[in-house]
Amino acid sequence: MLSPKRTRFRTQHRGRMKGISCRGNHICFGRYALQALEPAWITARQIEAGRRAMTRYTRRGGKLWVRIFPDKPVTVRSTETRMGSGKGSPEYWVSVVKPGRILYEMGGVSETVARTAISIAACKMPIRTQFVISG
Repeated sequence: MLSPKRTRFRTQHRGRMKGISCRGNHICFGRYALQALEPAWITARQIEAGRRAMTRYTRRGGKLWVRIFPDKPVTVRSTETRMGSGKGSPEYWVSVVKPGRILYEMGGVSETVARTAISIAACKMPIRTQFVISG
């Protein structure tokens, strides 16, 4: 699964997801894409599940680009611990996704294949998404 090789700091603040995506919201590589319509944290597991579903459906035909990377650590405190004694240890990694962000891109396949593969990947996502074709 995806995770950074190294980070400068072990933990991060949670932050807020205000507004729309100001970068990564145009199709750059492929012809078809999956675009987010809601703000969310998408985990590395969900990204990988979507990628696997798309490559499996296309039978490794065409080319696939994953446009998001999980670089934010989410910490979890161990159960039944008392308050204090610092922040929990990093448990999993997420990507902060705002509305308008392109999640996956696809090229080298027909539109019907791409539409079906991307709809399968959309089912793996925790947010509403839309299928986009580059003009």
